[in-house]
Amino acid sequence: MAQARRPSAPLPFADQVAIFSRLCEANPAPETELNFTGPFTLVVAVALSAQATDVGVNKATKGLFAVADTPRKMLDLGVEGVTEHIRTIGLFRQKARNVIALSRILVEDFGGEVPDSRAALMSLPGVGRKTANVVLNCAFGHSSQAVDTHIFRVGNRTRIAPGRDVDEVERAIEDNVPVRFQQHAHHWLILHGRYICQARRPRCGVCIIRDLCPYEEKTE
Repeated sequence: MAQARRPSAPLPFADQVAIFSRLCEANPAPETELNFTGPFTLVVAVALSAQATDVGVNKATKGLFAVADTPRKMLDLGVEGVTEHIRTIGLFRQKARNVIALSRILVEDFGGEVPDSRAALMSLPGVGRKTANVVLNCAFGHSSQAVDTHIFRVGNRTRIAPGRDVDEVERAIEDNVPVRFQQHAHHWLILHGRYICQARRPRCGVCIIRDLCPYEEKTE
């Protein structure tokens, strides 16, 4: 069985500082594009966002969170009630079951509060490491790194945080990105990947870190 190709070496410290200084200057306080009102609605929104766009999730959760913004209210709404609100989202039936299941666990095991522990969060149905890291970062101010497809691509393409899988990229961010930028690192990278360093045709012509990026197949 062929071994996975060893990832490239990460950019040196000085380049990391230069890149994130520019990203910070352009957007000093980046935030998730998912709408939420607190830790619980954030858990639900991120869990619903798997295989769905943030725009689509926000449309669905606008009505959902208006009537159910706590675990108890979500339980009162029930699976069918949740389903009606999120029908426009992919895998909505399974996601509705997960939302009710995680709400029940939060009520029964955590006193209705969202725990600020990665392990505890990952014990909830539909919550994986990426979702847990988003919640820890956005709701609790932890410098956790939630690696999605955009961050995986940007991390490898720019060599900010190269890795063969999302776990390696997460560790590469933690190991190589200067601590002063860790809190917002995953937001800067996901937004850069979503709007500039896109998969099929990166928008290198308007990229603010173009001269620092080692990617050879740059576009105009």
